[in-house]
Amino acid sequence: MFGKLIHLSIDALIISAFLAGVKRTTGLTPALAQVPNKDIRQLLRSYLEFGEYAFDFAVVIFGRSASFERTR
Repeated sequence: MFGKLIHLSIDALIISAFLAGVKRTTGLTPALAQVPNKDIRQLLRSYLEFGEYAFDFAVVIFGRSASFERTR
């Protein structure tokens, strides 16, 4: 039971970080204004913000690694 909860949490984090990457590269983001419930809309906004944090954290970690390089 506990392992499944951790697995689902990590899956949710990966999806949120993926959506953060899509937002950064294309500018596309989920249309939260279409969510009718204000509380659920705020929960989704927090979820997406956590994905942005995770994405930024991964970029910092990868940037410090010798295994990755910037190719701009």
